[in-house]
This record gives sequence, C-alpha cells and structure tokens, in this order.
Amino acid sequence: MTGNSSFDEIFGDVPLMAILRGMGVERSLAVATTAWDLGIETVEVPVQTPTDVEALRVVAEAAAARGLRVGAGTVVSPEHVRQAKNAGAAFTVSPGFDAEIVRASSEAGMPALPGVGTATELQLALKEGLTWVKAFPASLLGTGWFVAMRGPFPQAMFVATGGMDASTAPTFLKAGVRVVAVGSALEDPAQLPALAQVLA
Repeated sequence: MTGNSSFDEIFGDVPLMAILRGMGVERSLAVATTAWDLGIETVEVPVQTPTDVEALRVVAEAAAARGLRVGAGTVVSPEHVRQAKNAGAAFTVSPGFDAEIVRASSEAGMPALPGVGTATELQLALKEGLTWVKAFPASLLGTGWFVAMRGPFPQAMFVATGGMDASTAPTFLKAGVRVVAVGSALEDPAQLPALAQVLA
C-alpha cells in the first residue's frame, strides 16, 4: 500500500493549486510568482517536453527559496518520475490512475496524486492506500459527481482539475472538493481578484 496523506500538509488550508502547462521557462516562473504572491502556495508544472522539465527545475528552485514545493504533472511513465525527481519536484500528478507510477513516485520520495474519473478508479486508488486523488476532467464530471462519490467514499480528498477558473471554483469547493486546480485563469488579470476572494 502506498499512502499520500502528506498532501494534507502540502495543500494545508489553501483551496487552490496552480497548473503551468506548456508555458516555457520564463512564463512559467512569472505565472508561478503571480500564484505565490496571490497566496496559491502549491504549483504543478506538467512534464511533457524537455522545455517543461527545465521549467519545472527553475520553478522548483524559486519555490524552494520561498519554502514552497512544486509538483510535476502529467507523469505517465517511470521516466517521467525520474525526470521529476531530478528536476526537484516534491510530488507527482497524473491524469489517470496507474499503480506502477504511484509506487515508483512514492519510492522516489514524492507522493503521487493520480487522476480518477469513475467510482472504479477511485476505489482502486483508495485500495492502494491513497486518500488524495485528482478528479479529471472536473468540468465534465460536474459538481454532482463529487456529491455522489462522497457517499461510498467519504475518506477521499479531491483535487478538481480540468476547465476550472475563478467562476467555477467556489461551486466545486461547496460540493466537497478540497482543492481546485487553475491554469489559464492566472494569466487573466480580470480573474485574479476573484481568485483572491476564493482564498480569503
């Protein structure tokens, strides 16, 4: 069994996480800084290209200077786990549930946050000892999905990812989601005050 209860501490009481997908090195650092200054302490940098891995390394270094941690996203292979570890990631995030990736990440000292979208996947993740899971794509699953999952799986802690922004975050948090992951919303000046309200 592989636990990931350390996400209790990683997320703390902050209900938002930032995802910096495919932004390049400089833009990733700039958007991460925007998130940190806003109060969003947890940042995920997906690692799909060599440039992404470099962005993760740079953002992880900047986060460490602030006493914060950065995760590697879209981790779908053992090679991604290795790249994430070498770049300084503190945790990994995957779009789906793969027990092999979860275990490899845990063995490398990084708790894993796998994606789920069905009751079966959620049950398998919980069986693996995980309490935190990423629900993806959250905008398509809808708030009702989270309410329904709460019944049979009250111990599950959900991070809602996919299509989330300042306008939808409060509704999903009210439905029982613990953390909402936002991406492009952080580059929209109009959304920043609303995201700050979510954090208030």
